[in-house]
Amino acid sequence: MRVMTRTMAQRSQLGLLLALLLSATANGQHIGKYVPIPAGSEADHATQAIQAATDPAQKLSLIDKFAAELGTGDMALVADELYVNYYLAQKNYPKTFEYGDKLFALDPDNMQNAVSMVRAAAEANDADKLLAYGLKVPAIIKRYKAAPAPSGLSADQWAGDQKSALEANADNLRYVQQAVLFGIEQVKDPAKRAGQLVQFADGFAEYPYANEALGVAAASYQQAQNTPKMLETANALLTKDANNLGMLLLLSDYYAEKGEQLDKAEAYAKKATSLADATTKPEGISDEQWKQQTTLQKGLALSTLGQVGLQKKENAGAVTNLVAAAPLLKSNDTSYARNQYRLGFAYLNLKKLPEAKQAFTEAASVNTPYKQPALDKLKGLPARAPGTARKRPA
Repeated sequence: MRVMTRTMAQRSQLGLLLALLLSATANGQHIGKYVPIPAGSEADHATQAIQAATDPAQKLSLIDKFAAELGTGDMALVADELYVNYYLAQKNYPKTFEYGDKLFALDPDNMQNAVSMVRAAAEANDADKLLAYGLKVPAIIKRYKAAPAPSGLSADQWAGDQKSALEANADNLRYVQQAVLFGIEQVKDPAKRAGQLVQFADGFAEYPYANEALGVAAASYQQAQNTPKMLETANALLTKDANNLGMLLLLSDYYAEKGEQLDKAEAYAKKATSLADATTKPEGISDEQWKQQTTLQKGLALSTLGQVGLQKKENAGAVTNLVAAAPLLKSNDTSYARNQYRLGFAYLNLKKLPEAKQAFTEAASVNTPYKQPALDKLKGLPARAPGTARKRPA
């Protein structure tokens, strides 16, 4: 199975979500320490001047002045946040991380700082920092939910405040999950990618993107040829989500290829065939993309059923499923070639030599790992099926 990454439409949605949350969080309820700046105070005048400055050098000079003259006590939080916002806007990511870490040292539960650090790590294409900062978010939310009511606030009032704050930060939470997951999916080393995806899934276990992460992790372990971890991850995900189409396809294909647990492989593949026809299209994918994806998934399931038939020596049934799979797999050269390679063997087992030659020829027609094996098989085939005699002229 290929590791599926996000579509361009989903990337655009991620960017739009970032823009919306950046415009909304200033008015949303804050999670972490809240430092009020009294109107008309020296700090108020200083921050207004910083916000009004358009020249980057002038803005930084004003922030330096604020930090030197006013940045003590709780105002150190304000100073660090000003530096974070400044350096993030300037795309100076090392400085952004430096001041973000300083801010976390003073306020470990600062949700907005976590979002800023995730944004910086995403823009810097630093998957390690992206994961590290991203994992702070569910921990922050967990501590916030468990926090007792502040002095002077009733339990009911505190519960209402918590509910409002969590609702106000819902887009922050969604953005962080999407950004971190997308960033990890770009890691080229499949073993590292898989490990980071599992860490993500563990950290965000209560949230919807955990299952998606585990699915990509299982496929990444397969790509890294770490079969034990692939099976462990895929089976764990199926335990949580019995209708996970990707894992049904992954496991049924593995068992069918290995000739192991063939009844389970058959059951999984049949279930995948039904799900491919019935799954609802998610947001962010066009009708054309969705049709191509579900068509390919159904083709993969039918091809697996064909392989199960081959393993069970039920060749007629194998041919039926492999022939049905062929047109559905045309969009993926490797899957199509493998299907036709399998079909060639099914026809050979039925002593249908012309059909076998045609199937092997089709397998060799595209440049995939099955090209040379199919050509080698064609070279070894007899001119006509064993047991058939050439007709003599009358």
